[in-house]
Amino acid sequence: MSGKVLLIEDEPNIIEAIKFILSREGWQVHAHSNGETAVQTVRDRTPDVLILDAMLPGRSGYDILRELREDISTQSLPILMLTARGQTKDREMAERAGASRFMTKPFSNSEVLDAVKALSGA
Repeated sequence: MSGKVLLIEDEPNIIEAIKFILSREGWQVHAHSNGETAVQTVRDRTPDVLILDAMLPGRSGYDILRELREDISTQSLPILMLTARGQTKDREMAERAGASRFMTKPFSNSEVLDAVKALSGA
């Protein structure tokens, strides 16, 4: 199994953990940590799955998500939203903005892997 995953996250330890988990399973993982240029990076990289942090420098993950859902070329992109805040309102906000799935930090390796597999249809 393989595919392209774009990880938009600004915490280096989380980037390393997710890259390790997914690349071990054959995924190509690219990381990006700037909220302001995230949408253009998604368009340029055309990932199979996007993992998007809710809180990023420069721009919120929710704003990025809404913009991606308004663009015809990224409307159907599977997006896993990550957040350190796991309250119901955060989950509802992510769902309203168009997240395919929602996961709170900290997460287990198997949770991330299972979510990416499910989102990619693998």
